[in-house]
Amino acid sequence: MTILEMFEQSALLTLIGMAVVFGFLWLMIFCINAAAKLIHKLGLDKDIQPSSAVKPPKPKSPAETPPEVIAAISAALTEYRRKEEKL
Repeated sequence: MTILEMFEQSALLTLIGMAVVFGFLWLMIFCINAAAKLIHKLGLDKDIQPSSAVKPPKPKSPAETPPEVIAAISAALTEYRRKEEKL
């Protein structure tokens, strides 16, 4: 087998591989669009309404933060700043 025959074979295999991938992607897009149309036709694409019992928590004001938490945050910041000065 000559080098020219090997190049021809590799080009043919490349084109066949690209055609297979293109066909698979086309089939996948077709199936996804068909599924989307079916889901829409059956009415299964409606958003689920959140229950009224579950409400997001209100953000706390700084006055409601316990002093222990403020002290811990302050100590952590002080330690962080000390380590940064050493570097």
